[in-house]
Formats: sequence, C-alpha cells, structure tokens
Amino acid sequence: MATAAATSTSEAEAEPKAGPTAEGEEDDVKTARTRRKVLSRAVAAATYKAVEPGWDQPEEGASESDGDEEYAMASSAESSPGEYEWEYDEEEEKNQLEIERLEEQLSINVYDYNCHVDLIRLLRLEGELTKVRMARQKMSEIFPLTEELWLEWLHDEVSMALDGLDREHVYDLFEKAVKDYICPNIWLEYGQYSVGGIGQKGGLEKVRSVFERALSSVGLHMTKGLAIWEAYREFESAIVEAARPIAGFLSPFDREQTFDSQLEKVHSLFRRQLAIPLYDMEATFAEYEEWSEDPIPESVIQNYNKALQQLERYKPYEEALLQAEAPRLAEYQAYIDFEMKIGDPARVQLIFERALVENCLVPDLWIRYSQYLDRQLKVKDLVLSVHNRAVRNCPWTVALWSRYLLAMERHGVDHRVISVTFEKALSAGFIQATDYVEIWQAYLDYLRRRVDFKQDSSKELEELRSAFSRALEYLKQEVEERFNESGDPSCMIMQNWARIEARLCNNMQKARELWDSIMTKGNAKYANMWLEYYNLERAHGDTQHCRKALHRAVQCTSDYPEHVCEVLLTMERTEGTLEDWDIAVQKTETRLARVNEQRIKAAEKEAALAQQEEEKAEQRKRARAEKKALKKKKKTRGADKRKAEEDDEKEWGDDEEEQPSKRRKVENSTPPAGEAQDLEAETGLFGKSAPVDVDAPSKQKERAAALKRDVPKVPHDSSKDSITVFVSNLPYSMGEPDVKLRPLFEACGEVAEIRPIFSNRGDFRGYCYVEFKEEKAALQALQLDRKTVEGRPMFVSPCVDKSKNPDFKVFRYSTALEKHKLFVSGLPFSCTKEELEEICKAHGTVKDIRLVTNRAGKPKGLAYVEYENESQASQAVLKMDGMTVKDNVIKVAISNPPQRKVPEKPEARKAPGGAMVPRQIYGARGKGRTQLSLLPRALQRPSETAVQAENGPAPPPAVTTSAATEAPKMSNADFAKLLLRK
Repeated sequence: MATAAATSTSEAEAEPKAGPTAEGEEDDVKTARTRRKVLSRAVAAATYKAVEPGWDQPEEGASESDGDEEYAMASSAESSPGEYEWEYDEEEEKNQLEIERLEEQLSINVYDYNCHVDLIRLLRLEGELTKVRMARQKMSEIFPLTEELWLEWLHDEVSMALDGLDREHVYDLFEKAVKDYICPNIWLEYGQYSVGGIGQKGGLEKVRSVFERALSSVGLHMTKGLAIWEAYREFESAIVEAARPIAGFLSPFDREQTFDSQLEKVHSLFRRQLAIPLYDMEATFAEYEEWSEDPIPESVIQNYNKALQQLERYKPYEEALLQAEAPRLAEYQAYIDFEMKIGDPARVQLIFERALVENCLVPDLWIRYSQYLDRQLKVKDLVLSVHNRAVRNCPWTVALWSRYLLAMERHGVDHRVISVTFEKALSAGFIQATDYVEIWQAYLDYLRRRVDFKQDSSKELEELRSAFSRALEYLKQEVEERFNESGDPSCMIMQNWARIEARLCNNMQKARELWDSIMTKGNAKYANMWLEYYNLERAHGDTQHCRKALHRAVQCTSDYPEHVCEVLLTMERTEGTLEDWDIAVQKTETRLARVNEQRIKAAEKEAALAQQEEEKAEQRKRARAEKKALKKKKKTRGADKRKAEEDDEKEWGDDEEEQPSKRRKVENSTPPAGEAQDLEAETGLFGKSAPVDVDAPSKQKERAAALKRDVPKVPHDSSKDSITVFVSNLPYSMGEPDVKLRPLFEACGEVAEIRPIFSNRGDFRGYCYVEFKEEKAALQALQLDRKTVEGRPMFVSPCVDKSKNPDFKVFRYSTALEKHKLFVSGLPFSCTKEELEEICKAHGTVKDIRLVTNRAGKPKGLAYVEYENESQASQAVLKMDGMTVKDNVIKVAISNPPQRKVPEKPEARKAPGGAMVPRQIYGARGKGRTQLSLLPRALQRPSETAVQAENGPAPPPAVTTSAATEAPKMSNADFAKLLLRK
C-alpha cells in the first residue's frame, strides 16, 4: 500500500460525484484523448512486433521515442521551459546569491523543510540539473515528498531519459514515489510511462504488473480509483484493437491463445470494477453493455447491484469529506470508525491512508493506524513500512519511535538495523527531557530481552550493561545540558538496572552500588525510595543489609518517617533479637521526637508569620480609617462654612441638595423628576450656576455635581450581555471616550450605545460598555482585544455577570502545553515584533508572534512564537536557546505555562473526614490569613493534618510513646496561674 508523506498541505479530495466538472471539462477530455492515443500507438507497435518480427519501420514522421515524447507532453504540459526563463542578468545573480544562502542554511540545519523546497525551486529555475537531482535526493532521504514535488521530479527525469538505463532509473524513482503516498495521480503516471517501454523485453508484463499494483493500492478509492480502472481497460482494449487486423491470419489455436484470451482480460476488468462501489458506476455498466457482444451474466449484475447498495452506505461519509475543508480530521475519524465496524482490512487500510495524506503531522492518527496493523494484519513489510513513515512524518513524537522499535523486534529485524534506528531516534530532536528517558528505556528493554541469563557471561549481557552506562551518561550530559534536567528524577533507569543485576544476574553487590548512587542524587529523603531498596534486599539480599537500609532510612527520610519507623519495628518484631529491638525502638523514638520538634518549630514560625501579617493588615486598616476620618472632617468643615454663608444670603433650601454620604451611594444615578427640576432651576440646564457670589471651592463642587447630572447612570441590562462587550485598561486622561471609541467599534458593526463609567468627581475611570445592534458585531469586536489606544493596550472581553458565572475566565490564551509554540524570555525591551520574526523565521514558518506587555503597554521582555508544526518548534528551540539578541542572552522553551493557582473555596476547609477544620488553621477567609489564637501557647498542641503523599504512599498514624489524652477543662483561675508562670 502506498503511503502518506509529511506534508502540511495536500491535495483536497473534493471531486465531483460523477464525471468532470463544467470547469476544466475540456482539458480533461483532451488529456483522456492523449492518454488513449499514447496507449493505442504503443500497444499497436508492440503487437505488430510480436506478430511480424520483420516489421520494424516506424510510421512516417514518427520516431521510436514518440511514445515517451507524447507521454511527456501529456504528463508535464505545465513544465514548459519558457516558464522559468529570466529576462535580466541581475535576477540570475540574485538567484545565485540566494542559492548560496540556502545551501549554507541547510548545512546548519538539515531539517529545514522550507529551505529544501526553495533551494530545489531555484536550482530548477537556473537549469542546474545535476544539483537539482542531488538536492531532491537529500530532501527525500529526510522527508517524505509532497505529490507536487514528486510529479515535478518525475517529469524532469522522464524528459532527460535517453536509453534503457535511464528508463530503469525512472522506474526506481516511481517506486520511491508510490511508497511515500497513496496517490492515484502518481500511479496513473507510472502506468502511462511503463506503456512507453512495452516494446522492450518483458515490457507487457511490466505494464500489467504496475496497473495491478495500482488497483491494489487505490482501486477501492471511491472518488479517484475510477481513473486507474479506466486506464487499465484502455490499455487492454488497445491490445485487442491492435491484434484484431491480424487475427484472421492466425490458426484457430493461435487465435484462441492470443485474441480470445485478450478479450477475456477486458471482460474480467469490467466485472472486477463493477463489483466495487465507485462513483459513476452506472456509466461503467452502460459502457460494458455497449462493448460486450454477449449478454452480461447474471452473477455480474448481482455483484453490480450489491456494489450500488454499498455505495449508498458510503455516500454520507464521502459527501462529508467533499463538503468539509482540509484537513478534515473529524470527518476522517468518523469514516475510520465506520470502516472498522465493517472490518474489511483493505478498506480500513485505504481510509487510514487517505486520512494521513491530509493529516500526516497528527501523531495520534499514526499511532492508531500502526496499532491496527500490529494487532490485526501483522504483515511484516506493511507494518514496518507504516512505522517507518510515521517516524519520518512526526520525528518529534517519542511514542512512534518506541512502537517502531517494538515492531522491528516483533518481526525479527536484524539487531544492527534496530540499533541504527535507535540512534536516529536520539537525533530526532524530542521536545521534553522525559522523552529521552522513554526512548532509552524502550531500547534497554529490547536489549534485556536478547540476553540469555542462564549463562554467567555473554556478549549480549555486556552490551546491555554498556548501554545502561551510556544511557546514564547521555542523560547527564546531553539531556541535562539542554533541558536543565535529566528527565529521570526518580532514577528509574538505574532502578531497573539494579533489579536486573539482583534478580537475573545474582549480583547484589552491583545492585547496592547502584542504589547508593540513586540515594546520593537527592532521593534519600523519600520514604518510598528506601522501601523500594528494602524490598529488593528482602527478596535477593540478606537481613543484615535490610536492617542497615532501614536504619539509614530512619535517619534520612523527611517526608514520611513514621512509615519507615513502622517497617523497621515490624521487621525487628519478626526477626530481630532483643538487642535489635531495643536499638530500633530507641532510634525510632529519637527520630520521631526530633521530627515532632521540627514540626512544632515550623508551626510556630508559620504562626509568627501569620501574626505579622495580621499586624500589618491591622496597621493598614487603621491607616485607612484615619485617612477616611481626616477626609470626612475636612468635608464637614467645608460644608459648615458653606452653610453659614448660604444662611447669611437666605438661599439655602431644605430639599434642594442631598448630603455627601447619599451622593456617594447613588453615584451617577438619575435624580427624581421633581428634584431634577429644582436642581435645573438652581444651576441651569448645562450645569451653570445662577449669578451668586460664592467661593472658588464651591464653584468646583457645583461643576462636578453638574457633570454627574449630565452623565446619568443607566442600569445595566443583563439580557443584552450577548450584544455587549466590556472595554477596560483605557487611559484615565481620555476625554470624551464615547466619541473617540465609536469609530473604532463601528468598524465591527452598528453601535447602539457606548457607556463610559465616571467617578464621583466626574473623572473617567478607564472602562466602559459598548452595546451593538447584533451579536455578530459583538463577537467581531472581541478581535480588538489588546489593540493600542493612546499608548495603552485596550482590553476587550465578553460582558459576563461574574456573580452568576464565577468560573468565567477572560484570559483568552491557552495555559496548557503547546508543542508548536515557543516561550521566549530575556528579550531586550527594545526588541520589536518584526525583529523577533526575522530571527525566528529562519527555523520554520512563523504563524504568529505575541510580545507580552504590562497594562501600560510597556514590553516585559517576553514573547510567544507560534510555528506551523511541532517539528519546526523543536528545531527552533535547539538553535535559538542561549542566542544573544542585542547583548541579551535569551531563553527559549516549548510553551508550557505553570498551573494558575485557583483560590480555595470555603467548602475546602472541610477535613477529609467531613468535619470542619478549626477556623484558627485557615483563617476567616479560607486558606490564607490566619486568626490570632487566644489560647495560651502552653496549651496549644500541633495539629496533625493529613498531608498528601508526593513521593510515596500516605503515612499511617504516627508512632508515639504515649497516647494523646484530651486536655481537662480549666477555670479562669487556672488560666490566670498559667499566665503568672510566664
């Protein structure tokens, strides 16, 4: 089965259901006529040569290479030489410089796909045929080529083929092409080209072999398989027509052996095709009725009707593909599920191949396909071919490499081939340190299965030990240097090595050395690591080393020392002497006492920090209260002064103005109708005061009050949230925000209203609501998020009532791992988006760049760079991490933001058992600020809260020397005595 290639864009499969479309119909007809002409002439020539050996004169005006020339005209009409001619020498020189630049770039990074494509295009443009061939060869060794690249390469090679050796070279090239793709067009070109060599020895068998393989590969393709069937029938029909003039001169025996058997081949092709559900089956059946001189057999009609019924079942899935846009992964997944329920292996394989043509960079699809082949078909060549194509398409996915190694081992591939494949995996450029640990583990498992442990020493065992040593060295040097971590903090590779030495090689000394090394790498503080070592000693060592390990564990463990102490006491209770028991009890009690003391100190320290926080909070609260009282006092003095002045002038009214406290509560609110009229009479329509002689502060207050009345508060209508957006982070100094923002938002749709929010004094508060006429316009307005307005990034978000939707998040960027996106830090603040794009595009196709800024629009030296696929992103990390940009050393990593801390809800204060945790532990506002404890410190006991296990099982209850007793109730006098003791 031909295979899919690593291409992000591929030919869409949207074809008409029957026959050519109106657009391009004439071209299709001409192409078909040319193909028939080539097939007929080549077949006629071969037939006459076979029947009359003396007939070797070419037709008038024709040459022996007419077939190849006509094929080249039919298959590469678009490759006319004039298309690539340059008019000026300046452009040729420019191309040469660009070729040199691309060659230099490839010498640095051979995995730059776009660089390969551009180099081939320019070399072909300049007519450098030898260099073009070499460039294509290098690219095909690294990447599967797209259909367009293969056809272009094949057309060039066909035009240069002169003799039989060249023809064999083109045949080899076709064989490589059909392995990269399930491509009906390439198979069709292959069949047509092989017809040109029909006159050579074995030419007829070669043509039939190519067409039969094409039918096996794509003959079931419901939309594109028809072309292969028709081409094959045209070829066999041409042989019949070429042999018809000489059939009368043959004996009955020869006629039966040649002419009649050839007619049966055409009949057989018609019958085979009509038994398969294909588009335009009706036209094929009508053609068969017209061509056949005898009535169509009933069995053929039954198979044809059955195929029509199958076609109706497949049509919904095919039509879904025709209507969807590439890459149509969801539609292909549904089609695959349908085919797998039916269970026809050939059709399942075909739909997987069709899906991979457009989704070849989706690792999960390759994993599902290879898993199906591993479990169902189990055909060696097919399985290994798919695994090989999978790692060529998605080399950054470690799961594909691991499965490839397993498949090769399963099918008995030579050890040297597996080792070479593993070395390729190491150079594939994984994007996580743990990926290298996984591929090493897969290879070490394979080497372990090769060893015969019944022998004391063997070549395979030495190779396994050498591989373990190399793996540890590789993770320490290569991986840790690149990722700043080894990817194996728990030392799983060393643990597996120790198990193999202890259980399979009976070499406990080596196992103990390995565990000593594991403990020195920061694992001695974890109880589960010591217990793992203890279990190994228990199974394959001796009691003395078990006791020694547990004694060390009691002293070193810091996460769950109670668990280790319990294991030690259990062992001594079962096997130890009295002396061993006494030593164990003494050590465990001493250790647990020290642990409890440390925990008490830590709790006291935490309580002290909490008390400091409380004191700071109280100080801030007092400062705010004093500031508020001072401000209120100043306002009262000003109000008293104005009241005295207005009483002297007899102009004060009892109900003409509200008190300041009430004004604050109804900020921007609309006054009652009667009151509004009185105020209007007092201050005028536009907030202008009557001609009264007052002080300047009074005028300022009146102007602020008038401005508040000019901008009345409109209650928010939550029913219009779907057509409203919330705009924030606007400059406070913006004057007339509704006027300035309206042109910006009217580009998204008709604006119904813009409601800016003002403070008590009439100052703009930096946010507003924009209401549209249509919901579509509101959705379009969200695209204006982060747009710069007067030097600040404007935030645009949906209008959502958070009291009803507390979990709603405005942050629109992904916070999960994105393997095709990079996080760049350490950038100079002067670095622009264009400058960063110029640096990044050298390593792949950059889809988007986002510079991170603060609320004022100033850069923070951070950026996110999105590439077209994971492969380009992983290569960019390798090349850009540690690069110097304007004297700044930048850091580049795959985008994987840390988890955002979600505030704990009040319900979280419940203990696992269901009871409420005392308020003193978590404080009045949940897990955060604690309350000052009023209980004397002498009476406080450290609370034993459940701690979640981070690196081992949850601890059992602590082993203590005396049972905890409930404190007796104390009177006030008892408390007084305790306080006097202090």
